[in-house]
Amino acid sequence: MSDLTANSSACPACVVAPAATEVAARVDAAAPAGAILLSLPTIHCSACISSVERTLNAMSGVNSARVNLTLKRASVEAEPSVGIDDLTTALENAGFEAHELDASAIAATETNKAGRDLLMRLAVAFFASMNVMLLSVAVWSGAEDATRDMFHWISAAIAFPAIGFSAQPFFKNAWAALSKKRMNMDVPIALAIALALGTSLYETAHSGEHAYFDAALTLTCFLLAGRYLDHRTRAVARSAAEELAALEVPRALRIVLGPNGEKIEETVLISDLAKGDLLLVKPGGRMPVDGEVVEGKSELDRSLLTGETLPVFVEQGQLVSAGEVNLTGPLVVRTTAFGRDTSLHRMADLVAIAESGRNRYTSLADKAAKLYAPGVHILAGLSFIGWYIFTQDMRTAINIAAAVLIITCPCALGLAVPAVTTAASGRLFKRGMLIKHETALERLAEVKSVVFDKTGTLTNGTPVFLDEGQNADDLAVAIGLAKASAHPLAQALVQSGKPAALIEEIKEVPGYGVEGQWNGQRVRLGRGAWVGATDESFEGPTTWLRIGENAPVRFGFRDTLRTGAREAVSELLARGVPVHLISGDTKPSVAALARELGISNWQAGVLPEEKAGYINDLSQSGPVLMVGDGLNDTAALAAAHVSISPASALDAARVASDIVLLGSDLSSLPEALTTAQKSTKRIRENFRIATLYNFIAVPIAVAGLATPLAAALAMSLSSITVSLNALRLR
Repeated sequence: MSDLTANSSACPACVVAPAATEVAARVDAAAPAGAILLSLPTIHCSACISSVERTLNAMSGVNSARVNLTLKRASVEAEPSVGIDDLTTALENAGFEAHELDASAIAATETNKAGRDLLMRLAVAFFASMNVMLLSVAVWSGAEDATRDMFHWISAAIAFPAIGFSAQPFFKNAWAALSKKRMNMDVPIALAIALALGTSLYETAHSGEHAYFDAALTLTCFLLAGRYLDHRTRAVARSAAEELAALEVPRALRIVLGPNGEKIEETVLISDLAKGDLLLVKPGGRMPVDGEVVEGKSELDRSLLTGETLPVFVEQGQLVSAGEVNLTGPLVVRTTAFGRDTSLHRMADLVAIAESGRNRYTSLADKAAKLYAPGVHILAGLSFIGWYIFTQDMRTAINIAAAVLIITCPCALGLAVPAVTTAASGRLFKRGMLIKHETALERLAEVKSVVFDKTGTLTNGTPVFLDEGQNADDLAVAIGLAKASAHPLAQALVQSGKPAALIEEIKEVPGYGVEGQWNGQRVRLGRGAWVGATDESFEGPTTWLRIGENAPVRFGFRDTLRTGAREAVSELLARGVPVHLISGDTKPSVAALARELGISNWQAGVLPEEKAGYINDLSQSGPVLMVGDGLNDTAALAAAHVSISPASALDAARVASDIVLLGSDLSSLPEALTTAQKSTKRIRENFRIATLYNFIAVPIAVAGLATPLAAALAMSLSSITVSLNALRLR
């Protein structure tokens, strides 16, 4: 369970309504900090409001509940002891469907809404441009005087509202840039569209022969197509730092002394804790704080934080960290750090810093826009001034300035990157790779070295039993004991499919293993020290069996390679790309994998902060690609120049990465590097095509040899050429 903050937006059912979104922002601003927000998709009238509020307010621990019918949600102020499950159960018993409001789903809905909005604007612009083109055919065919003026006025009636709706993104972005006294690519676009419309209206009002409403609409249509392609390539995800913060436990069980000295458990918010507080962490629970174990023995799953494959035994005096999962026995932990001071939160801070650095990457399109936009305005302005001085005719000067702006409009530049990115993304998608970030391909093409995580990335992360010819009775007893444990090694024994012996009086000893009775003898399966084993020569994970007073028997395990891992590493090394292996796992298992794959650069037992530091140090010699899947890899993924995660990775790791590997096969990784290099080559070719086009077309427009309509046709031709060049990637 997790609390929702007051930053949530409207529920997914209502977010499509702009009015509801505005109301949501106002309601959220007024909602108390820590309020629980619920989505109520089935409420539909004032009677529903009364019933829901009555049900919630009648619950013990609920201070107040308010329902918003427009947003179909409830805001509940309650004591820390009241959880989401309590509220949803009470409402379901009253006949109402209720869900915790999911902020990530809302963000995805908003992003989808933005895509639909662009697609709608594109459809309107395309439909209007086709209709105006039909009217223009009549004018081009020789319509004169009143007939021509009528067609022009009808075109104006279609073009103005269509462009007023469709071109809003360009005008808004241009105004936002100009209001901050800076330039962007949308400024010349907005000026070109506005000037084409203004010139056309002036010509229509004065019975001119030519109007350029079709040019303005065609321009808008092409630019929206590029903007939509660009939108399709962007990641639909929250910040990885937010994903990490979502793993923080909002409440904890604090142990306090009662009036008679008895121990009392109370549920409190993490913000209400103090250093030195004693907390009870039950089996299956996540550590809410950093602390020291003062009572109990158990095993912790630290795989999210350190990448260790197997659970780690802890007892009194040992340190634990927020985010670790308690597996077997209850623990009493003395708090040493909580909230923003925990190791988990420090990792989130590392990720946020790394993300901000990566987001400062300047794409090829941004570099082109920085140089292009000022030049276009200066050229159009000089053309207007020069022709006005030369002809003393305002109409001629405006027409030529409009032709210059339209013919130099960055439509081809706007399509250069998204067209290539979309083609490359489609090619990689067929190979099982999803491009999430708009500059991922450009950054991937610059990679000089590759760093792999071990568990869950190069390997499957699941131990597999190695049948080394153990005695049949020993193996049967081990599997019989293993059936009573959820430990990964025990489950690997069970999944071997071998027959199991019938064990009596089985019990699990937290942190050590499982014991029972077989044929009148005590049998134990678990840690070597617990059963009296001393042999540590085996490099991989082991568990030990002891029957009565017999010598302990070892059972070894290996982690299997992910499909295509060997091929991917071999191909990268063959290309001369340095490959590194860094892992939080034990030294023997990392060393064995490095030898198997021929990786000479490897490190074991690496902490999350050390992984990020390793990436930063390696980056001094060139851009680094990081491939990882765990929470312990998140900071490194964000710090790398570009990053890849498997689809099976933790949410935070997938969010931090630029590319997601949809299947289990790593063999497509070298091809991704090749495709990225080719796509960057195509982008540069597109920029050269656009530059060559401008080099030829601009003098023609400045010389007054091109009308705004001819300029629009030339601009369309350059855009089509750029798109066709991009399709060569497929």
